[in-house]
Amino acid sequence: MLYMPFDELYIFLVLPAIIFATWAQYRVTSSFRKYSKQGSIRGMTGAGAAQAVLNDAGVTGVRIERVQGRLTDHFDPRANVIRLSEDVYDSPSIAAIGVAAHEAGHAIQYAGAYFPMKIRSAIIPVTNIGSKMSIPLVLIGIMLDMTGLINIGILLFGLVVLFQLITLPVEFNASRRAISILDKSGVLTGEEIPASRKVLTAAALTYVGALAVSLAQLLRFMTIAGRRR
Repeated sequence: MLYMPFDELYIFLVLPAIIFATWAQYRVTSSFRKYSKQGSIRGMTGAGAAQAVLNDAGVTGVRIERVQGRLTDHFDPRANVIRLSEDVYDSPSIAAIGVAAHEAGHAIQYAGAYFPMKIRSAIIPVTNIGSKMSIPLVLIGIMLDMTGLINIGILLFGLVVLFQLITLPVEFNASRRAISILDKSGVLTGEEIPASRKVLTAAALTYVGALAVSLAQLLRFMTIAGRRR
């Protein structure tokens, strides 16, 4: 009787969320691939676009570096560095410019002490512990029939879900800032803006997918714990 509800919950709760998250990941990859083939009229590179967005916002002191990998672009607030992948840094494509501008949007958030970003940064240490320990604690608690251990695991996993929930407004806000500045500054033309927005919207859906999977998993664990009581 222990594994029957466990398997049912996975099939009917978690699996649909995983399918959605997989679709979201495919969409961002296909959108980036499509618009990577479409060069911008001004011909500015991703690195140049990131710098232009920072300049427009009056943000200084942020380095822009190249990093290996595909779609490994990110902003590191600890080093105050925007790291752009090889497909973005030197590329003048609409996709590359959108991605680079999005990361510059995060740098602008950091410089302006954007509240959701401050919260996310503050809970990262606890979230890292939760992401590593929560599921093992739940599983061990189930095997050893230790409700307290299951509850601790659920609590830690809840912090991971909270982190992902806070991440959504951070990501959407960064994209809105990026698109607004790209349009206002003329880095992209009015005809190019919709294509860049599609890339960033697809990227944002991956965060929605990740949150959906985690919420489904959290509900699954809570239901299992409830049934055992």
